[in-house]
Amino acid sequence: MSFGLLASTILQLLALVAVGAALRTSGLLKREHAAVLNAVIVYAALPALIFRVVYTAPLSWEVLRVAGVAWVVSLVGFVLAWALARTLRLPPRTAAGFIICSAIGNTGYIGYPVSKMLFGDTGLSRAVFYDVFGTVVLLLTIGIAIASRAGEHDEGRVSVLKELFTFPAMLALLAALVARLVPVPEAVKAPVIEWLVLAGNMAVPLIMVSLGLSLTAAGFRGAPVALGLAAGVKLLVLPVVALFAARALGESESLRLVVLQAGMPTVMLSLVIGDRFHLDTEFIASAILVTTAAAVATIPLVQMLLPA
Repeated sequence: MSFGLLASTILQLLALVAVGAALRTSGLLKREHAAVLNAVIVYAALPALIFRVVYTAPLSWEVLRVAGVAWVVSLVGFVLAWALARTLRLPPRTAAGFIICSAIGNTGYIGYPVSKMLFGDTGLSRAVFYDVFGTVVLLLTIGIAIASRAGEHDEGRVSVLKELFTFPAMLALLAALVARLVPVPEAVKAPVIEWLVLAGNMAVPLIMVSLGLSLTAAGFRGAPVALGLAAGVKLLVLPVVALFAARALGESESLRLVVLQAGMPTVMLSLVIGDRFHLDTEFIASAILVTTAAAVATIPLVQMLLPA
């Protein structure tokens, strides 16, 4: 297995985190400015990214099993993290962040390029299914439900269903599914897709810079045990769950792919959701950084330990 793209991808992301941290340290930006970046992500960059991926992804019945594995993996992650959060007696807003960070992985921003590198275009197509119809759907349903229950919206507590179906990313996902049914001339479709690519490409850099603005030493000192457990569940336990789930669902062809996706570091969007619901964003930012850095070692290790 070649580690070049994996290491390069993760190091580039960590360099963007350093940019955000440097901007805050220099005084050019403040920690509260992360909310402005998050607004651009939520209302522009992320909807464009999700619409484009869902609209252009090839659909087939065979890859539905891949999405099924994603559901099993994340649901087990939610339950296990909830039990650990209760055992650790974490404050509600830290517990919500802990559960989301432990259960939901970065199966898009890091998962896509690594899947393509290892498994080609077929692997990339199935990685998209794992991400969009597994990770994204669960984050925007169960993840938002957990965040809404533990935290607060700017207008106070809100209905989970209302928040879900007014969340721009979910609206983009639903709109893309509907748009797939509508014939559109190529002359119209091509420039729209190009614009969506341009707008969607803002998401990753802005999230990582926002992460750098949000990081504080207190996030690491405040809950080191919780951070270690979140990383262990996300990077080591869930790939094992994916292995058994894939075998149980008869998904042998994409076994390595689903194990790879299950072992991705914490999803970056958890920071945006944490900010939106006033969760413990210091803990969430620390969890994203710790799992992203550790994934350089754990992803190759897990792949090498898989049966041939």
